Amino acid sequence: MTEAALRYFLTYRGVSLPLCMAEELDPEALRNRNTYFRAAYDTAGRMQWVEKLVYGEVEMRHDYRYGEDGTLREATVTEQDEAPRVLSL
Repeated sequence: MTEAALRYFLTYRGVSLPLCMAEELDPEALRNRNTYFRAAYDTAGRMQWVEKLVYGEVEMRHDYRYGEDGTLREATVTEQDEAPRVLSL
């Protein structure tokens, strides 16, 4: 299995899944940020998971699973101090 490519973002747009990340950050810029998003992408460019980090702690995480045709089939949403929610799409 190949390692996922990590990318960093300031925010996201919209409400649909997978989240549409916006304002990509250079890893060097993270030293000056208290809040940012970290996302992993597979070789096909699909987001595998995304985390919102606040002061170094994961506040929210989405894990995505895709069908053979490449469409999003399931998302597991975990928010701080809450049980994970699995959404079938």
